[in-house]
Amino acid sequence: MILNFKQIGEGPAIVILHGLFGMSDNWMSIAKKMSADYCFYLVDLRNHGRSPHSDVINYDVMSNDLRLFLERQNLSDIRLIGHSMGGKVAMNFSKHHSHFLSKLIVVDIAPKKYNSTQFIDFINALLFINLNLFQSRKEIENELLKKLKVHPGIIQFLLKNLFRTENNRFKWRMNLPALKMNIDNILDGLKISNPVMTKTLFMKGSESQYITFNDELIIKEKFPNSRIEEIKNATHWVHSSSPINFENTLRSFLA
Repeated sequence: MILNFKQIGEGPAIVILHGLFGMSDNWMSIAKKMSADYCFYLVDLRNHGRSPHSDVINYDVMSNDLRLFLERQNLSDIRLIGHSMGGKVAMNFSKHHSHFLSKLIVVDIAPKKYNSTQFIDFINALLFINLNLFQSRKEIENELLKKLKVHPGIIQFLLKNLFRTENNRFKWRMNLPALKMNIDNILDGLKISNPVMTKTLFMKGSESQYITFNDELIIKEKFPNSRIEEIKNATHWVHSSSPINFENTLRSFLA
């Protein structure tokens, strides 16, 4: 699969993988801030953004997508950043393809299995809303706020996937049926038999519960050449909720 991506900046290569329901655009702000020092490749993972759709989603196929992307772009010695689902792709990739990596940065995710009905609620809400009934983005926003009863910021995040077709109809960029069909694969844990020796930074949000104390013990076992940094005032969306602390921590690790 040929993944869509955006390239910005000059210098050593940084490849960023977004999380579930995300896209490359989510990381444009941090890329612009650091573009004088690094060349960013902001990738849309399969079934997200403008990348192709497929019925198959698991961490092995997504890791292979990344390998093919790096080979097509003739990239090596990269700094790989992955957030949430993208962090699992990055960790899984590092098992077999560490020779591509200079450093690995995993943002607010552990290699364990997660149990979250909220993701399924999101998918169902987006699937079953009849977009043809709405004339404006605001109307869709209000409908989702009623259905999901979550923070408005999460609704705005989901709405980044909304676009108008040539026929002026609203449509979702994500392949929602495939995400629903494969949600167990997305939430599944990673099988890491041998320690990954790549120099790695795990960032956890101070206001997030995605990485627990027990998770940190497993992380140190599977990634012995890693350190874990808690980012103050950060939710699960670390880079957007605490951008200055995120950037400072990232720059320090990359230096």
